[in-house]
Amino acid sequence: MIGTTLLDIADHIESLAADDGEFSLVCARYGDRPVPAAGLRFESRETARAAARATEQYRDTLRRYDPELPFYDVVVRQEFAEPPSESTGRDDDGPTFAPGDGGSPPAELADRIVDGTVHRGPGGDDAPTDRRRADQAGGRGRARDRVEFCHAAAAATFEALSAGGHDRAESAVMNAYFSLAERVADPDDLCLCLLEAMATALDRHLDPGAQASVLADAAERLPEPSEPAAADPVDAAFDRLAAVGLVEGYERVDEAESAAGYGAPTADATVRVSGYALSPADGRVATLPAALELCRRDSRGRTAGIALLGAAGSDATGSDWWVRVDPDAPALDGGPSTASVPSAD
Repeated sequence: MIGTTLLDIADHIESLAADDGEFSLVCARYGDRPVPAAGLRFESRETARAAARATEQYRDTLRRYDPELPFYDVVVRQEFAEPPSESTGRDDDGPTFAPGDGGSPPAELADRIVDGTVHRGPGGDDAPTDRRRADQAGGRGRARDRVEFCHAAAAATFEALSAGGHDRAESAVMNAYFSLAERVADPDDLCLCLLEAMATALDRHLDPGAQASVLADAAERLPEPSEPAAADPVDAAFDRLAAVGLVEGYERVDEAESAAGYGAPTADATVRVSGYALSPADGRVATLPAALELCRRDSRGRTAGIALLGAAGSDATGSDWWVRVDPDAPALDGGPSTASVPSAD
């Protein structure tokens, strides 16, 4: 299955990384850090080049199953850990990406990796389809972030399924995705369908404990969150989902709302989510992306259970929900991958 190949490539890339390296990989056009090299640093330009070639191989392998995976022009960038001698005008303590004593950045900071190869999307346009559509709509950044978030989550979960030997679930994901790819043309919709199909496969083929184990493994395979460890993983997780457009907004329940019947002051949390991008199917809603983000940000690495308490508002499409999150109950409502839609009674 695909996971074995992806695991081999990802392990190779990680073996090239060094904690104190000055070089990293980015997309020359958009500045994105490509999965699976996101967050990794390399001690030399030659090593970074090798990692970039492997990153292209990884993404090409995944693209065999998902033709709409974004194309990146992967380049090496040198990241100076200390500020150069001339002031850059920054007043924070973060790393400074700037040239040394020479004025303008040298060309080597954007050194191309793919040897003269120009990737072309359907129709011969250099720009990938999803980016072109988003540019035309004036929302390139958020649309791009959502597509990349979905693909990163899917890739990590594929790898976890393969590593766990869950062949039936992995095959079910592939079969459902191939069927969807023939009918869903828009890449933004297709990436959401991929997450929905993956969540449904986990729900149907794995018990709650196995689901929690797969998602915990997948969360480990994702890059570390760029922000510091959160005191409240619920807020941090839903902030991330909102930033990439998986939800339009959310709010935590206050004491008055809890007293009205939406939870009580316990270790779990109740959240009102608006504009959730994943749709109900067969009486359940995919909660896999929320479970992954919660696990990434939980200091103990727990996979939280997620349940829907009821619809929030009058949205007939089922995109506004009252959600219960319990970090100590991964088996809540059948497992963390999906949640059942409450009856209207």
